[in-house]
Amino acid sequence: MKISLFITCLGDVFYPDVGKDMVELLERHGCEVDFPENQTCCGQPAYNSGYHKDTKKAAKHMIKTFENANAVVTPSGSCAGMLKEYPSLLKDEPKWKARAKDLADKTYELTQFLYRVLGVTDTGATLNTSATYHSSCHMMRLLGEKEAPYKLLENVRGLELRDLQNKQDCCGFGGTFAVKMTPISEQMVDEKVEHIEETNAEILIGADSGCLMNIGGRIQRQNKSVKVMHIAQVLNSREKV
Repeated sequence: MKISLFITCLGDVFYPDVGKDMVELLERHGCEVDFPENQTCCGQPAYNSGYHKDTKKAAKHMIKTFENANAVVTPSGSCAGMLKEYPSLLKDEPKWKARAKDLADKTYELTQFLYRVLGVTDTGATLNTSATYHSSCHMMRLLGEKEAPYKLLENVRGLELRDLQNKQDCCGFGGTFAVKMTPISEQMVDEKVEHIEETNAEILIGADSGCLMNIGGRIQRQNKSVKVMHIAQVLNSREKV
């Protein structure tokens, strides 16, 4: 199956290794992966800040960039969710709305694509450690995906997955929310780190780089020993830790 990789801004700048693991995973399961180089930000920061006119420019560019793709796969539930907002964003422009819906219908977050489209439950990964999983808000609420990450993590050999208290709670990032509402955001991420510590897990796993950057940054500033990994890195792991 041919798919196009949407790497996202954070993946491109801060987490390039996640993109590499993602490509290796998809190729191992029979996919031919291409990377449209014209891709840019999906427009989510502008959209969440109320600049919908500017967001439309980004949306139309992304629609044109991925128009010929058979499927678009991204390592971020948040960015996948934004692409699925395009039909609503462009609802007053019928031609663009139709093209936006086509893109929305063929866009998937990585674990969602592996589990629901390819039917994969076991990626052949091995990771001998204990971990807990953070469920990102956008993955659960915008995409409605609560099952795929767990189904894949259950079959990682050697991985002891521990339940995270209040796992449905936001980590406090929310893109521009963390900047505009810093005191509230800080309390939210502190609570999240506290619950992670309660599990005594060695690794925090997440499927959204924004959440991992926020939680990982707080863990680092508090000098905690918990390691942070994107789920693509875990599912592609062949090494013992």
